[in-house]
Amino acid sequence: MSHDPIRQGAPWTANRRAALAMGLTTAGLAATHPALAATAARGGGKEGKNAGPDAGASPRRRVRLAEGWRFHLGHAADMAKDFDYGQWQRTYAKPGLDGSPATLATFDDRDWTPVRVPHDWAVELPYAAPIGPVPKDEEDSAAAHGFRAIGRDYPENSVGWYRLALPISEAGISKADKGRAVWLEFDGVFRNCKVFVNGYEAGGSASGYAPFRVDITDFLDTDGGPNQLALRVDASLGEGWFYEGAGIYRHVDLVSAAPLHVPQWGTWVRSTPDATGASLAIETRFANIGEQAATGAVRHRVIAPDGSIAAQTGPRPLALAALGEASQDESLRVTAPHLWSPKTPVLYTLETEVLVEGQVVDRVATRFGIRTLTFDGHRGFFVNGEPVKLLGVCNHQDHAGVGTAIPDALHAWRVAQTQSMGANAWRSAHNPVSQALLDIADATGLMMIAENRLNTTNPEAFDELDRLIRSSRNHPSIILWSVGNEEGHQASERGRHISTRLVARCKELDPTRLTTQAMDRGWNEPVNAGDAVDVVGFNYHSEKIADWHTRHPGKPVIGTETGSTVYTRGAYVNDASAHVVRAYDTEYPRWASTAEAWWSIVARDPSIAGGFIWTGFDYRGEPTPYPTLPSVSSYFGAMDLCGFPKDNYFYYRAWWRRNEPLVHLLPHWNWEGGEGKPVEVWVHGNCGEVELLLNGRSLGRKAMAENGHLVWQVPYAPGTLEARGFNAGKLAAQDRRVTAGKPAALRLVADRKRLSADGADTAPVRVEVLDAHGIVVPTADTPISFALAGPARLIGLGNGNPTSTEPDKGTQRRAFNGLAQALVQSAGTPGASRLTASAPGLTSASLDLFFHA
Repeated sequence: MSHDPIRQGAPWTANRRAALAMGLTTAGLAATHPALAATAARGGGKEGKNAGPDAGASPRRRVRLAEGWRFHLGHAADMAKDFDYGQWQRTYAKPGLDGSPATLATFDDRDWTPVRVPHDWAVELPYAAPIGPVPKDEEDSAAAHGFRAIGRDYPENSVGWYRLALPISEAGISKADKGRAVWLEFDGVFRNCKVFVNGYEAGGSASGYAPFRVDITDFLDTDGGPNQLALRVDASLGEGWFYEGAGIYRHVDLVSAAPLHVPQWGTWVRSTPDATGASLAIETRFANIGEQAATGAVRHRVIAPDGSIAAQTGPRPLALAALGEASQDESLRVTAPHLWSPKTPVLYTLETEVLVEGQVVDRVATRFGIRTLTFDGHRGFFVNGEPVKLLGVCNHQDHAGVGTAIPDALHAWRVAQTQSMGANAWRSAHNPVSQALLDIADATGLMMIAENRLNTTNPEAFDELDRLIRSSRNHPSIILWSVGNEEGHQASERGRHISTRLVARCKELDPTRLTTQAMDRGWNEPVNAGDAVDVVGFNYHSEKIADWHTRHPGKPVIGTETGSTVYTRGAYVNDASAHVVRAYDTEYPRWASTAEAWWSIVARDPSIAGGFIWTGFDYRGEPTPYPTLPSVSSYFGAMDLCGFPKDNYFYYRAWWRRNEPLVHLLPHWNWEGGEGKPVEVWVHGNCGEVELLLNGRSLGRKAMAENGHLVWQVPYAPGTLEARGFNAGKLAAQDRRVTAGKPAALRLVADRKRLSADGADTAPVRVEVLDAHGIVVPTADTPISFALAGPARLIGLGNGNPTSTEPDKGTQRRAFNGLAQALVQSAGTPGASRLTASAPGLTSASLDLFFHA
């Protein structure tokens, strides 16, 4: 049977696939998550004019600021080319002249480029080698960030300016907003951004990852005049050793609320299930921006997954001083609750209303789940008392064609690919993750380790940690807070003390979850950072965990990074001159191990809660094992940069979904000129026995070892190589490789053809190069041209080649080992769109996509 998860679909529930395929729109969620679907119907599940969990019927308004932006590069070293930013007459001497003429409504930006947010300007920059020699004691930052022409050597590309005229209408800024609280919510801007409104600097953030809020109430014109938003974003300095992008790469929302209201991240629900139900502890913060004291009332109700009311309170008095803030605690009880778990990701919704003189003036909705998490140093990890092995992936935020500006629907597709492999957990390496991805994780049962970027105790680090936890602690998918990764001081008393302070802050903000830290050394030092956290994270060295555990009995442990095998998708011969690494499970850096080596250890040891492979997807930057051009991305992923599976994907698929019979055969069977020469043939799978056949002739059966693989040496002859898997003597699974002819045609495949016309929904389209018999040509590097007609846009192209320096944007891309990818996004209006792919001498292919209101 076919097991290709992209083309044929994987054997997971249709309802879950529907939810992901619809990009978390209402129709896609209704079957499995009624409460979430109800919230989405109010605008919480997708991008739109009133997106957000508290929009729609709420007296507050939320507007997603996606369209209408204009962008221009500034300059990190030349004020004249940076729109006079920093000139003496435009410093902080007088508010309203804080930055640059580019912050004012009168500035002429007609020659600026129209862009849509999320936006990553770095992905559109050219590739460039480092300028000058790299000091021996320094990491090559150009290589680490994928050789894009950005950073200290390229000041002309390292600052970006954004401008947006804030909407003036019932959905935007109007006279009705006079006296109301108005703010902007940024989920992530890379990095060091300053936010201006009508020339006033209103706020900003140094962090490239932590979400932040900017209060713009005082700077607005609510009498019908223009309201100009401008951002200066400086990506001259990086925060990581991997591609990080540049710009407003996550969502931005404009929020308008009553003077007496619940501020951002103002509700927090803690659940404690027991034998008869669940107790809910609700903490709510309130703000009053009025210059007079305010009184009112607050009431809560809990909406069950089926839409019914599970619990509620009557109005409780509320009083705030002028310009004051206050908190209020409430307790509720839910009987016979539905528990959230990876297999049953059911969600509840808390609706909180603020009333003044009996009228609802503010309403917010908070999604949450009811569940318990337990880490046991002897028995592993438990969800709701049931043992669960963490089958995890580590991932940076990066995809072919779009860089870090990943649309929500593409996030959902990436999660689907990951879960199809059998993974049930994701580690956000090494920074706070987007709220969109957390929403998807909640809805699909994907467990998450949320990681802070800075392992230090300066005010910025604590502020970023606060923002990480306050923004995300209602998400049931989060199972651990991580306070660091491979820190230079991890094996010292200083490292222990720093992590102890960070852990204490985590517990203060969220006592319901445990903490971890990813360490690559120092576990056996007399004092180390592992002493500070609840669950010790091993980066690699899985073979050392058992010995460590004998000296630390009862201390929970996970593999925070495991494996790190390197391979090129579809390549089976090492070629250092071409930067090609064969895709057998044999190649890995000195610190790492094969997939089979680490998993065989963790799988049989119940005291190890699980492991997270490095990585789920390839990512730009940190090009390993070849740190020079033409390599521009890593080779670590179980999937390539497009999300196409490599062969190790099926090793994990076999043993992480072992109840579903599978065999996977490698390599391809195109070895022209090698007739009669032995080819190393592997079978990944979970069947008890596997038989290999060449052109119908049996080459024998072999028993499959637990968590292992099988190997044959087969003299090459063109034709059909077939693997048949047997359980108890009965055929259970099969796979085959057929010798392909020359490229003759193209084929376009998408998981779904019906998309929302919301201006954001996105379809990843798989492009295949076929021979005359419809077989994918596994070595094809055919140049392909794309054309798109109808209400859609082509937002990016890729092929998964870690040495490709072709543009991510445009209409042309070479196939890589038979495949390429096109990302098609709604343009915001209903209708049909046709994507056409063509190549010289080949039969072209078309795919119709339908965008519905």
